[in-house]
Amino acid sequence: MADRYATSSMTAQRRPLFPTLMTFPAACFIGALITDVAYAKSYEMTWETFSVWLITAGLVVAGIALVVGLFQAFAQRRWPTRVQMLGYVVVLILSLFNAFVHSRDGYTSVVPTGLTLSALVVVVLLVMGVLGRSGFTARRAGATI
Repeated sequence: MADRYATSSMTAQRRPLFPTLMTFPAACFIGALITDVAYAKSYEMTWETFSVWLITAGLVVAGIALVVGLFQAFAQRRWPTRVQMLGYVVVLILSLFNAFVHSRDGYTSVVPTGLTLSALVVVVLLVMGVLGRSGFTARRAGATI
């Protein structure tokens, strides 16, 4: 009975923290798309401001998650799958460009470029969610975990 609890606590320690931390930036980037659509329909600058804050918060937390993920990857020798790595890189690059686009003044900060970039980020997140279900791989064993 005691071994069962020891095993479950050991597996809990080995789970990668990076995917859990990346849920907050993903929610921020999805929220930015929603606020971009709201701005495009209403032309209320509050929605554009919300978009900027959501994208910025998502990028800051994604940067923290990246540092934690790299530390865990090297310490535990567990790496994201190639689909996940490529997806994370694409999402972060598109979101960084999106932050620069949203920093412009007026209507052109969102429509059409900002809205398009926000939609692309959400599409990449959805594709990662569908294709990246295989999780993390252990490089030393080469097996999917």
